[in-house]
Amino acid sequence: MPEVVINIGGRSFEVACQEGEEHFLHSAAKLLDNEATTLSSQIGRMPEPQMLLMAGLMLADKTAGLEEKLVQAQAILSDQERRISELENAPKPAPEKVEVAVLPDGVVDTFAELAARAEALAETVDPA
Repeated sequence: MPEVVINIGGRSFEVACQEGEEHFLHSAAKLLDNEATTLSSQIGRMPEPQMLLMAGLMLADKTAGLEEKLVQAQAILSDQERRISELENAPKPAPEKVEVAVLPDGVVDTFAELAARAEALAETVDPA
């Protein structure tokens, strides 16, 4: 079992861990050290057990807050997944019927004839 030296609050500790877990131990120690350093800067030097207890409590408080946020996020995610599932499983909407006005061929021909007559009349009035 590897022995790792970690520093927390300016103090060194030798800790054993499982093979391959050293990185996680260093990460956890860094979190605890950050809290202990904050405590030391605010309160000053205190007995080691008290410093570790307070730093641990501060981390536990942060963890509890994050767990609460995680529960809220999971509830939101669950609701969104339910909504998506409902939308995916909902029946497809009926196609809308769109009516487009169609002019009969005779009307188009009549308009073309009227346009030609109007142009012919315009030519007789103003032969520009």
